[in-house]
Amino acid sequence: MLKHYISTVISLFLLLFFISETKAQGFVALDEVPHDISYYRESKVMPPLVKVLYGRPQKKDVEVFGNLVPYNKLWRTGANEATEVRFYKNVQFGDTKVKAGTYVLVTIPNKESWKVILNSQTDVWGAFQYNAMFDVAEITVPVTKAEPLEAFTISFKEKNGYAKMILGWDTVRVNIPLKFEKEPAIVLN
Repeated sequence: MLKHYISTVISLFLLLFFISETKAQGFVALDEVPHDISYYRESKVMPPLVKVLYGRPQKKDVEVFGNLVPYNKLWRTGANEATEVRFYKNVQFGDTKVKAGTYVLVTIPNKESWKVILNSQTDVWGAFQYNAMFDVAEITVPVTKAEPLEAFTISFKEKNGYAKMILGWDTVRVNIPLKFEKEPAIVLN
């Protein structure tokens, strides 16, 4: 009987040890907020000019702007890690020329317009580590309205030689104009 008891205790101990060891070696559970990537290309066969990596929070029947995302407060412009924008060419962002590179995109939403900021401090969680000392460019853009979107979305459109990065969630749309430097033409004799 004692042998059976000791055997059972040892078996349970080993089982618990292997379960905890398995969990320690396990993978992190899926994030509730998926991440997405949006590219802007001048054509399908050209390399990208912009790549945006961002978290896509869901509306879930909640009023988004002025509630879930407060007005007049810095927003990470997505969810979880800060939204990162990579420009593969130099770009005109508002009135500022921005060198090719990777930047964090943060915003300050308001009812009628948003302040959109590019910041060079990358690999940060949300806007919690935001430091204005690293701001590279900022632009204020008007808010437009459209059909409701359940998930926060970033996309691109081209018009008249300009690219527009479009931020959309719920019925709010914000268009950020981008103009890329053109490569000088190669003249062959």
